[in-house]
Amino acid sequence: MIDKVPVVAVVDDDPRLRDSLSNLLESAGYIACIFPSAEALLASRLEQIDLLITDIGLPGIDGFGLRALIGEERPGLPVFMITGRHEFAEQIQGHKVTGIFCKPFDAAALLSAVGKALGDREMEDGHDC
Repeated sequence: MIDKVPVVAVVDDDPRLRDSLSNLLESAGYIACIFPSAEALLASRLEQIDLLITDIGLPGIDGFGLRALIGEERPGLPVFMITGRHEFAEQIQGHKVTGIFCKPFDAAALLSAVGKALGDREMEDGHDC
């Protein structure tokens, strides 16, 4: 039996960050699906996604709204939020997220947290702020 390669969705309106995260995730053996907006992700097949990394400051539906919508359909999906605004880190605590990473974030720490979340859905919250 062949193990399924985990699919990680990345939602960010910055094309450079999307490409960077895509390259990072793929170099670690994951399948990266990148989206420029929450709306683009929501129009896709959510059942194929194993983990979500989303920016908070998105145009249209922001990261908080996306987390709430995803939570309705996929309540156990691990969600990491990234932000360039460190004051958001405190606000995120009440939202059901797996981890918080402030830009610029440590790539190795993000990959470690992703690996833990995919290996153990009941992991402790990972934070890099």
